Amino acid sequence: MPVQFDPFLTYLRTERRFSLHTTEAYRRDLEALAVFLSRQFGVDQPGAVSRTMVRSWVAFLMEEGYRATTVHRKLSAAGSWFRFLQKEGMISQNPARHIPRPKLPHRLPTFLEERGAEALYRLPGVEGITYPERRDALILRLFYETGMRLSELIGLCDSDVDASSGQVRVTGKRNKTRLVPVSKDMVEEMRILSKIRNEHFSGNQEDAFFVTDRGKKMTRSFVYHRVKKYLSTVTTQRKRSPHVLRHTFATHMLNNGAELNVIKEILGHSSLAATQVYTHLGVEKLRSIHGKTHPRS
Repeated sequence: MPVQFDPFLTYLRTERRFSLHTTEAYRRDLEALAVFLSRQFGVDQPGAVSRTMVRSWVAFLMEEGYRATTVHRKLSAAGSWFRFLQKEGMISQNPARHIPRPKLPHRLPTFLEERGAEALYRLPGVEGITYPERRDALILRLFYETGMRLSELIGLCDSDVDASSGQVRVTGKRNKTRLVPVSKDMVEEMRILSKIRNEHFSGNQEDAFFVTDRGKKMTRSFVYHRVKKYLSTVTTQRKRSPHVLRHTFATHMLNNGAELNVIKEILGHSSLAATQVYTHLGVEKLRSIHGKTHPRS
């Protein structure tokens, strides 16, 4: 389409405070929509797009085998863009509004049992004295003990650690910050790690708490592969990612009596609905035990 997406993407970054990763995902989705509308309907102006055309796009995506979650995301991107154009006075109505969406599958988060989580503290190699060994051990524990997201851990700086109050300042989605409590042991481990890092790399040049083996700021893939490596030694489940440890944190907190609102605040969820999925995990566990132990189940 002749209409450029850049003003909308700039709006997402500056006013909505979307991450670069999310913004680029929106760009790809909108470019794919533009290609579809041009090829199928010969439309190259957003004002000429109808609800029927958008519905056809959704049907096309489903026929191409896209997952329902992916279709939801793409339709959300389209809806946000058209809504932006409507507010800017470039179109009169949003053709993506009230478009029926495919039903999402009911999936429960994957998490480690408590024995598996405890095994993280006994992994061979992660209690070494070198910086990479100490770093990897702390990354695993920080994910499990705070439930922070991958992007949040990468974004940690030395100034985010408040040893006196036992808290870490985390910058989450849309640059919203929150304070997450950490144990005295965790504070001490973070102090030791930062000392080893500064000695090994002659100061912290990256303004990042965690750095790579070469002293550079970590990437998402770097952390993901480190976590996957260690989780592979304590579990056989297919999903072995930092987000599994986030789910594990929330599940274990709930199972041990934490209130849902407390978990919500620590995780940085914008609404309680996102946190309530963990209550279903408890129900599923009870159902599983009932099915295995009751003679009439």
